[in-house]
Amino acid sequence: MAKHTDYALDDQVGYILRRVTQRHLAIFAEAIPEITTTQFAVLARLSQMGPLSQNHLGRETSMDAATVKGVVDRLTKLGLTATRPDPEDRRRLTVSLTDEGARLFARRKETGLAVSTATLAPLDPAEQATFLALLSRLT
Repeated sequence: MAKHTDYALDDQVGYILRRVTQRHLAIFAEAIPEITTTQFAVLARLSQMGPLSQNHLGRETSMDAATVKGVVDRLTKLGLTATRPDPEDRRRLTVSLTDEGARLFARRKETGLAVSTATLAPLDPAEQATFLALLSRLT
C-alpha cells in the first residue's frame, strides 16, 4: 500500500465511488433504457409519497433545485409526470405521476431491484449488507 503521504488515484474514495457508479449506471441503462437513474428516482419517490412540490421532491431525491427541475421537465415531456401550480401557493409547482408514469414505474420496479442485485453481485450477502450500511453512514 502507498505511504499515507502519497496520492494514488486508485486508492481515493471519490475515484472508487465514481467507478462503482459508472458500473451501476451501465447496468441500469441496459436494463431500463427508457429513462435515467435520476428519472427513475423521481418516479419511485412520487409513487411512494404521492404528489410533491418540486422543491420537496428535490429534497426527497437528493437533487438540487436546478437538477430536479430539469429531470421533471424531461419526465413531463415524456408524459410520465405532470406539474400544476400549488393551490395554496401559485409560485410553487406540484409534481405528480401521470397514469403512464405510474404504469412505467410499476412495470419497472422489479427490474430496478434486479439492477441493485446485479450491481452488488460481486459481494456475498454479508458483504452487501455491510457495504450498504457503511455507505448509509456516509450520507
